[in-house]
Amino acid sequence: MKHGFMFTNPMTIDVEDYFHVSAFADRVRPRDWEHFPSRVVANTQRLLKLLERHSTRATFFILGWVAERHPELVRDIQRDGHEIGCHSHWHRLVYDLTPDEFRADLVQARDVLQQITGEPVTLYRAPSFSITRDSTWALDVLADEGFTGDSSIYPVYHDRYGYPEADPDPHRVLTPSGLITQFPGSALRLCGFRLPISGGGYFRLYPGWFTQQCLSRFQRRMQRPFMFYIHPWEVDPDQPRMPGSWKSRFRHYQNLATTEPKLDWLLPKFRFGTMGQALTECEPLMREYSLEQGLYAGVDRAHTRPLAAAH
Repeated sequence: MKHGFMFTNPMTIDVEDYFHVSAFADRVRPRDWEHFPSRVVANTQRLLKLLERHSTRATFFILGWVAERHPELVRDIQRDGHEIGCHSHWHRLVYDLTPDEFRADLVQARDVLQQITGEPVTLYRAPSFSITRDSTWALDVLADEGFTGDSSIYPVYHDRYGYPEADPDPHRVLTPSGLITQFPGSALRLCGFRLPISGGGYFRLYPGWFTQQCLSRFQRRMQRPFMFYIHPWEVDPDQPRMPGSWKSRFRHYQNLATTEPKLDWLLPKFRFGTMGQALTECEPLMREYSLEQGLYAGVDRAHTRPLAAAH
């Protein structure tokens, strides 16, 4: 039985292959990607079938490199009624790029996706949530290139990403080039610690009952939707093993065999939908911040104000 919450929780899928991930970027160079056996089509099809069984629409943030090589996969996603977003082209962390490099990567991926779908692509997610306090300039580039929504900020502490001061509610950011809406990753405050609960490796690490309790508690306490994300390689326990540090290998390979059955179990318990649908529902209640005046200046650090109390 689905949770009776008024908002749609965006179900998002970052379409990339196992050799694209940031955890192995120090060992696997983009010029070597062609030498690895691709598994992204079969794994994404597994997720499409799972979503179809539960009559759930999702937002697929697709890597441009994948779209170039597998255009029919993009068309399958589109034909099934899902929303198409951009996940960069080369899966490079935003804060490692210059604004010009970021723009070139963004435009390359967006143009590939638009040529395949014949529709505008206006939603973006950075690899590894890599819009941080050091790369907020990327929001202006996104707005300048016609993007209207982003989900690249995670209001947590992490060694690779995170913007702890960020507003955790869906909100608007006014940039010199225009407005862009932001749907951050979801984290639940427990005992003074902000626990990430959005999905991905956290979903694989936590028991299913714990994830459900955290998501339900998040909705009850915060009175706003949560954002959930997953990758196609996370439903593939038989994928080739990559070289990497013990920490990277643990993060990537933990509980791969449990991801698909847990997701199958979770999907009917909440109201899921696309990112675009969720942003539209939240729009009247969003706060607004100015990039030029210092993004998130004056945000309540306790993050206790519910979305429904916004003006």
